[in-house]
Amino acid sequence: MAGKVYLIGAGPGDPGLITVKGTECIKKADVVVYDYLAADQLLHHCRQGAETIYVGKKGGDHTLSQEKINELITDKAKQGLVVARLKGGDPFIFGRGGEEAEILAKNGITFEIVPGVTSAIAAPAYAGIPLTHRKHTASVSFVTGHEDPTKPHSSINWQALAQGGGTLVFLMGVKNLPGIAARLIENGMSPDTPVALVRWGTTPKQRTVTGTLSDIVEKVKKAGLTAPCVTVIGNVVSLRDAIGWFESKPLFGRTIVVTRARAQASEFTRALSSLGAECMECPTIRVSAPPDFSRLDSAIGALSSYDWLVFTSVNGVEWFFRRLYETGRDVRALCSIKTAVIGPATQKKLLEFGIRSDIVPESYRAESIIDAFGGHDLEGKKVLLPRAAEARPILPEELARMGAVVDEIPAYVTVEDNRASETLLPALRRGEIDMVTFTSSSTVINFRKLLPEDEKQARQLMENVAVASIGPITTETAQKQGFKVDITASVYTIKGLTDAITDYFSGQQVLKQ
Repeated sequence: MAGKVYLIGAGPGDPGLITVKGTECIKKADVVVYDYLAADQLLHHCRQGAETIYVGKKGGDHTLSQEKINELITDKAKQGLVVARLKGGDPFIFGRGGEEAEILAKNGITFEIVPGVTSAIAAPAYAGIPLTHRKHTASVSFVTGHEDPTKPHSSINWQALAQGGGTLVFLMGVKNLPGIAARLIENGMSPDTPVALVRWGTTPKQRTVTGTLSDIVEKVKKAGLTAPCVTVIGNVVSLRDAIGWFESKPLFGRTIVVTRARAQASEFTRALSSLGAECMECPTIRVSAPPDFSRLDSAIGALSSYDWLVFTSVNGVEWFFRRLYETGRDVRALCSIKTAVIGPATQKKLLEFGIRSDIVPESYRAESIIDAFGGHDLEGKKVLLPRAAEARPILPEELARMGAVVDEIPAYVTVEDNRASETLLPALRRGEIDMVTFTSSSTVINFRKLLPEDEKQARQLMENVAVASIGPITTETAQKQGFKVDITASVYTIKGLTDAITDYFSGQQVLKQ
């Protein structure tokens, strides 16, 4: 079978800026070959079992040479595999995508080019700098910053650039910035021309330094700015003060650890990222099937005998219906059963299966659902409660006290996930983490296991790290585990926790760089 290669522009850094087609290609690829500048979150689109290969391409430090990369994607395609070659920005804008396409064509391999959003336009846009503006300029030039501007025979027409009057965008030119500024001034550009350097544009790490051709080198040196950067030169840079938007987001510059299971983390990560935070997904738990489905299968086979079906989480809904379908049934099996849920997220998930819950308590904890049942006669009523194997016992105990016959059955289990410890602990030691978030007691307990057993060492790592909890039960668990909880959401939902985090950081200055 003939293979195929997709040369995909991964975008400038913000994972939301990849194209729809680019995402689709990643999802169907057998192999994903990615660069240093391709956002890690894009790998979440890979199908299960896909091979992922990092090939570096960091300035001056390549994991594989370009020749080896060409050989790699060619060999994989010759094996009959679908290859997604992820390249930062756009593959044809200083991305050497043309070279890779030439090699593929030479070897008779089918390929497609999937254009991407280049950092040349995206980084300035996120810094509040329009590259063209009818009051300032009608042209823009993109120039590589890699070429040494002091070499005797430059392929760049410096005089045309300096005297053309348009916006200049240099990619990857921090190292050569002194020579670039000198050449432009030598060739007639005013030393007072505004300049901006945008580092890690479109990401929460974005940092912008502005100045003029005469002082930008010193300002960049003082700020300690290093690659990857986009350099913008021209009068449009002066518009940044008026229309800068990204760096003023309420959580911009904050690094927040999300400890939810990876399958559920995306909603929370999106919410925090949309407010400017850099999210470190550090799942401390993962959701898995119980060791034995026999009890749940028996209950599903006898659904007509139950009066109530109670869900306490999104996971409970997902795993119950997964098993319902796997046993050859569908939602018609629930036609005579009333339902109750805890929380709007669980209510929404149930509605996705076409079922509107009969009871949705006002607050989002087990105790509240007991109050919500106050107007219902539960004497002798059968209640099916599919949920986590290790859930708190208060709900089934109280329902039984009200006269119900409760079948509490494990629909799923949560197990430890310590795979993130290798990135978490170094980040804590370097002081890069602003906050750790907990969305359940199990995330607290398993996060504590990632830290050193020694209490003193653990406290030192968390000394300047804020802790946010989704609700009082989780807070109580965190305190018992030795954490000082700074935030407890008053509304026990992801939105409620996000709002509480935003309020907490409001007005606080970002000190770390």
